Amino acid sequence: MRLTVTDADIARKAMQLGVIEEGQPVPPNMRSRIVAALLQEQMPGVKAADVPVAQSIVVQPGGGVEIDGRPFPWVIQAETIEVTLDPSGSGLVRLTIPTLSVQITKPESEQNS
Repeated sequence: MRLTVTDADIARKAMQLGVIEEGQPVPPNMRSRIVAALLQEQMPGVKAADVPVAQSIVVQPGGGVEIDGRPFPWVIQAETIEVTLDPSGSGLVRLTIPTLSVQITKPESEQNS
């Protein structure tokens, strides 16, 4: 699924959110937040019963992640991803992974201490 946002959409949403008044430009530092809000609106809704829930998440030394014994990211839910974009193109993505338990393991060097 491809999501699109036009400059007119951004200006309309910025006015709706009270960031600007009609005819004003959207401040560059607010543009990514407004785009994120628009993209969130375009995401199809998912019922809670349709969302898979992990039984366990294991975070391993070195950054490996297993969810229910399978490599990350099989259970990531698109509708719960938060995206913050900077006008430079860099950004931040926050993922939500439904789970019933979480286990974080220590490196062997720390376990023997």
